[in-house]
Amino acid sequence: MSVHGRHADVWSRAALFPPRAHGAPLPIAELKALPEDFRVEEQLSFIPSGSGPHWLMRVEKRAANTRWVAAEIARLAHLPANDVGYAGLKDRQAVAVQWFSVPALATSADYWSAVHTAEFRVLEVQGNSRKLKRGALTGNRFRIRLRKAAWSREQLELKLAAVRTHGVPNYFGPQRFGREGYNLDRVQAWVQSGQAPRGRAERGFALSAARSLLFNAVLARRVEAGDWSQLAPGDLASLDGSGSHFHVTAVDDELQRRLSSFDIHPSGPLWGRGEPQTQGQPRTHEIAVAQEFKEVADLLASADLAQERRSLRCPVRELLVEAESGTLTFSFMLGRGQFATAVLREICELGPALGLESDEE
Repeated sequence: MSVHGRHADVWSRAALFPPRAHGAPLPIAELKALPEDFRVEEQLSFIPSGSGPHWLMRVEKRAANTRWVAAEIARLAHLPANDVGYAGLKDRQAVAVQWFSVPALATSADYWSAVHTAEFRVLEVQGNSRKLKRGALTGNRFRIRLRKAAWSREQLELKLAAVRTHGVPNYFGPQRFGREGYNLDRVQAWVQSGQAPRGRAERGFALSAARSLLFNAVLARRVEAGDWSQLAPGDLASLDGSGSHFHVTAVDDELQRRLSSFDIHPSGPLWGRGEPQTQGQPRTHEIAVAQEFKEVADLLASADLAQERRSLRCPVRELLVEAESGTLTFSFMLGRGQFATAVLREICELGPALGLESDEE
């Protein structure tokens, strides 16, 4: 990946090549030789109502991106594309099971159940009271096959033990920054010219990349300091799977127990106007990064975004590995907005050409 211009090295390192938490990665393994090597399945955050003016459809797609499938569903329903809802974006170079919604109108459940094309098929249809909203997930279940992994079982078990015990740094994945870091180029052009990208979507991509850059830089600083997975006085602790957080004044046995069980996590800033509400050493980390990336922090403040928080730590639940015929298959659960590549990079180098995993938020 390449980012161009005067900020290239610093920005690329923070965004795309941040430090690992669990030591040097194992030697390179091959990811996504086939779409079937990367399987992801959405977990809805609600129980479908079973009836209503929308069809909620569980769809399996292969080698097709989410927006394209949504447009095909709209075409089959003779409806505008905006009428189709989905909770998250999923990879093109993958097999993904995800949910879509479409107004019922003149189509029947049987009509949708019969849809089976080369790129996608409808697995299940239920009535629902409302359109599916973005982010209406508790998380995603992954099943990922790595090929040509030449490691000993002992080497792998050490990595798995570290990941199970501590989780992994909750970095934004390279997909947040676009192919070849293109969204960072958008940010740089905006910083240098003072002119926002044309178009609402392009502006949104740039702001998202800018926020993710600062977050990754704060998390990288805490990984290097060795306190990314620990709470300290002054931290804002995030409740797992929630947007809620609270001030940490002292780390007692109860907080330590909750931290160890992945009920709470240290958090980092999604930058915006004003200053973060952290204190002590956590605040020192965050203000230092905001000064190092001052142009980006100023851009986010001028865009009138509020200060928000994101967990610094990503728990990796139900982590299992199966070995067969020279391949390793990893299965695990991640929360919404967390990236499988952040897990895999803590285990090994990935290659030869890593196809971008879609942004899960």
